[in-house]
This record gives sequence, structure tokens and C-alpha cells, in this order.
Amino acid sequence: MQTSVTTRTAAELRADLLAVPIARVDGKAWQVPARLAALDRALAGRLGDVVRAGDFKGKRGETLLLFGGAELPARRVLLLGLGAEAELDLQGVRETAAAAVAAALARGAAQLALLAPAVRRPRPPALVQALVEGAVLASYRFDRYRRGDEDGKRRLAGLAVALERAADVRAARAAAATGAVLAESQNAARDLSNEPPNVLPPRALAKAAERIAGEVGLRCRVLELSELRKRKMGALLAVGGGSSNPPHVIVLEHGAPAARGRGGRGPRRRPPICLVGKGVTFDSGGLSIKPTANMVRMKHDMSGGAAVIGALRACALLRVPQHVVGVIGAVENMPSGTAYRPDDILTSMSGKTIEVGNTDAEGRLVLADVLHFARTEYQPAALVDVATLTGACAVALGPWAAAVLANQERIADAIRRAGDASGERFWPLPLWPMHKEHVKSQIADVRQVAGRDGGTIVGAAFLWHFAGDDVPWAHLDIAPVADTDRSTPIQPAGATGFGVRTLVEFVRSWR
Repeated sequence: MQTSVTTRTAAELRADLLAVPIARVDGKAWQVPARLAALDRALAGRLGDVVRAGDFKGKRGETLLLFGGAELPARRVLLLGLGAEAELDLQGVRETAAAAVAAALARGAAQLALLAPAVRRPRPPALVQALVEGAVLASYRFDRYRRGDEDGKRRLAGLAVALERAADVRAARAAAATGAVLAESQNAARDLSNEPPNVLPPRALAKAAERIAGEVGLRCRVLELSELRKRKMGALLAVGGGSSNPPHVIVLEHGAPAARGRGGRGPRRRPPICLVGKGVTFDSGGLSIKPTANMVRMKHDMSGGAAVIGALRACALLRVPQHVVGVIGAVENMPSGTAYRPDDILTSMSGKTIEVGNTDAEGRLVLADVLHFARTEYQPAALVDVATLTGACAVALGPWAAAVLANQERIADAIRRAGDASGERFWPLPLWPMHKEHVKSQIADVRQVAGRDGGTIVGAAFLWHFAGDDVPWAHLDIAPVADTDRSTPIQPAGATGFGVRTLVEFVRSWR
């Protein structure tokens, strides 16, 4: 979808559908704003009439379709309710754009024009970025395996966002480009997570990461089975041991350190920010096998890895100045005669031994080795892992937020701020030294599981043993929000791509 920013008036915009956002109004007292006067005249006064008659009140999510006439280049005009202007936030702006896209697609429109709301807050650049993000996210469909349903495969060809002031256009165009990159990168993560597990086993995920890296200029290397054995990644290898699809570790890198001059002299290398993703391409539960109802949608268990790949893609395209490394543990958890067992004791890459209690708690084993690899290989300035780690997180937070747990309060706060700016909610859960003690084992260094209580905290406490205390580290449990079975204009059923925009905002703001 091509996006553009213009200062054409509502009466001048040529499109199959013109979307006009309007804040909540008092119908009888409402006067057509000067900005919409020409549009109202072209509609023979119908805009003012429907509002004053109470047919359109500007409530958030409300829509009303009007047909254009001979005086109007746009074929149809869609009024969109913004709700109270004082309550408008960036997520509301995204959802407004998504509603416009949904209406356009339902009517087979190829060209959509969207009038940027004339509001005091948010300011035009942030407003336009959010509009474009919402539009691109709403245009997403995963339908490559559907045949013969052309109506269901309609796509928008173009989006034009109209601003009131010419002075705002330059900054708004840059913001629109940023919004498009972020949303397209989130859609790329959605694509990876939506792929069926027979199509996207660990090796195919590695190939997809290599392809994306080549497209946007990231450096990529893939650690295959022999290298994982050489590095003694015993926890990750155990998880993958039951599958005929061997595990891989994917490393993506943006913003490599400056080369040193002669004699080893040169600018001092700044440590990178490391983003670590759980990439379990399918989770059967292993020998602790899941019931069928719980196994469905387990293709989405690699959503953390997909979010890291999407975030690195965006960092490359936005040319963020920070050095960023993404590490994804790609593995399939299956039962077989070679699968790991409850009661096994594993030796991780760090040398710490792990008592296994449940082979369906495999994600933390994958992350144990990948976190240690990232921390020791890159000595990062900050370490963030993203994982669909615990069902307990969904019980605690419902489908409305992800959890953040950290070894330092400042990195947890930074994640929350980045999430707020991106429209992705994170809620902090405690992580105290007593939790770290709680996961110590009587027969090994640590135990993988420790009863039902505090499941999300226990999972993070286990990871803390491998993330360490010397680097600011945050664990993002996105299990509640990584996928959904409920469609909304901005989010079709399936993978959400949650976390991509938060990770990029975190990278750009971390100090």
C-alpha cells in the first residue's frame, strides 16, 4: 500500500472513499468547521444535517456513510467518530484509521483518503504516524493458502492522509514513513507466526530470517546442530531432541561496531542492546503432551522470536543509530524415543544444571541457553527477552496486556514507557531475590518448574539465573497477547505481532 501526505482539502481529495474523523458533538449546537465547509457544500449540506439531526454523534467507533455527488471527487464519504477530543490518544487514532480501512475494504475501495483530525493533541507528526500504523495494520491478511475467494483478498492500493497546514507536511511525511515501517515489520512478524508448523520448522524460520536480513541489510548468521553441540547448549538441545527437525539459533545484527584502525586503535565500541526471542515453532508439550485443545494454535509459540525478527527489520529500515543484536532460539518440541524426560538433569551452556519437571515448560530451557549466549557473546548494554512463556500470565492479565519482570526497575519502567508510546500494554510483576531462591533444586543447580503458584514469576525467576545481575535485563511474557481468536478492524484473528513496536521504541529510547 502506497502512503502519501497532502494538504488538499476534503472537497478536493480524489478517492474511492474519503474518511472524515469527527470528535463527539452536541448535535443541535454543532456548526460545520471551516475546514469542512467546502465538503458540506459539495454534499449539499448533508454533513451538517446528519450531525444536527443526531444521526451521527461522533462517538468513538461510530461510522456513517454518505454518498458523494457530482461536485465531489470522492465517491463515498465515511464519517468516523473519534469520541471526546480530551480523551483521544494515539491508540484511538490507530483504531480510527483501522475503521476507515475496514470500511474501504468492505466496499472494494482501492484508494482511501483520510482527513487527519484537527485536534490539539496529538501533534501532527505523531498523529500521522499513528494513522498510518493503524491503516497498515488493518490492511493485513494472512490468506496465502486460500483459493478462489477473490472478494476476501481485496487490498488497498493507496492511502492519502490530508493535513490542514502546509507547515506540518514535511515532518508528517517522515512520520508516515516511520509508521509504515513499524506496521509492516509487525505484519512481517504476524506472517511468521501465522505460518503452519509443517511449513515453518526451525530451519525454515532460519531461512526466513536470512531472507529478511538480505532484504533490509541486516547481518545474519545461523548456528546449526554441530555448532550448538560445540557450544554445549544442553538445555536447548534437549528441547529439540525429540523432533526430526533439528534446532537452530538465529543471530541478526544491525549497526555493527566501527572498525578499528591500525594497531588496534580506533573508536571505542559501544555494547549492543540484545533482544532475545523464544522461537518454538511448534509445541506439542513433548512427553508431557498437551491435550488437543491446548495444542491447537501452538504454531504461535514462536511469536517472541517473530517479534525480535520484526524489530530488527524495523531497526534496519529506520537506520536507528544503536547497535542491536537479535538472538532467536528456533526449536520444535515433540515427543519421541529421543525426547527429553521429566526427572532428567540437563547441563546448560552456562554450566548450570537443571532439574526437569515438565517437558511442556520448554521455553525457559531454550531461553536459558540463548540468554547466556547473548550475554557472554556480546556483553550487552541491555538484555530483553520476549516469549510466550506461561499460561499463568494469561490467567493473571487476561488478553489485554503482557507482563514485564526485570532484575532492575529502570529497565522495567523503560519497557512500560515504550509500550505506552506504542499502544502495547505491559504490566509489571515482582521479581525478588526470594523468587530466585525458590527455583533452586535439591539435586541440581536450579529446577525448571516449582509448583502452580506464581507461574509467571517462577518462569522469570528461572531465567534470572541465566540473565545474571550484571546487565539490565527484562523478561516480557507475551503469552496473553501473542495471538487472538477474535477479529477487530486493527487485528484480524491469528498472530498479533505484539512487541515489535515496543522493542523498537525501547531500542531508540534506552540510555
